[in-house]
Amino acid sequence: MSRIQQAFDRAGRERRVAFIPYLTAGDPSAARTVELVLTLCGCGADLVELGVPFSDPLADGEINQRAAQRALASGTHLDGVLQIAAQVRGKSGTPLLLFSYFNPILRMGVQEFSRRAADSGIDGVLVTDLPVEEGREYRSILEAEGLEPIFLAAPTTGAERLQEVGKASGGFVYYVSRPGVTGERDSLPEEARGKVKEIRRITGKKVAVGFGISRREHVTQVASFADGVVVGSALVRVVEETGDRPDLASRVERKVRELLGT
Repeated sequence: MSRIQQAFDRAGRERRVAFIPYLTAGDPSAARTVELVLTLCGCGADLVELGVPFSDPLADGEINQRAAQRALASGTHLDGVLQIAAQVRGKSGTPLLLFSYFNPILRMGVQEFSRRAADSGIDGVLVTDLPVEEGREYRSILEAEGLEPIFLAAPTTGAERLQEVGKASGGFVYYVSRPGVTGERDSLPEEARGKVKEIRRITGKKVAVGFGISRREHVTQVASFADGVVVGSALVRVVEETGDRPDLASRVERKVRELLGT
């Protein structure tokens, strides 16, 4: 059983939702990202998403876009993200999910990327702009290296396409709770509960919900109907507001504990 599957199973046995925080790798620096990820691993993360900075992040809101710009300015690219992952893996067994656009992977070469990602301790890869219909060769290359491809489902995804998403995804399906881009929101869409139930029924997979989750009440709401909850922009905002100060890790941990009520 993979580390990703083990994480979801453990959360299920403990009757809680799997907590999946997201950080943009390289913001504010590679060294601080390693520190922050290890902090997340120690204060409640079941799985950590590492965002690969990209110059044209179409699925991201303003907070994550600015983080990508800062990370690129600090010199972090896909190669550096894999080095960050390797440093984390040397100190933690928490599953690591790479969150990327396809261009950086294509530029490195899918075969080379898959080999290096596996060597770095990455467990799964989510490519936001690669449709499941166009990912067959990509998936087979990842799976040959023991990596789990993760695909997105949206509120508008129909039953037939959900079947394909389920077949193509590894340990879980990532449900985008609303149309549009990442970012903090005041509330979650009412239809999310029913859609997660539909995805589970059709795919037979665990479902993690992301996009717009930024408050303790959001986490509690998602925990009542999903298997995992993804929080990104709320944590990236803490990084943005704190910068490269000595108390950055403690402020991120404080935010996590606020979200989880621990």
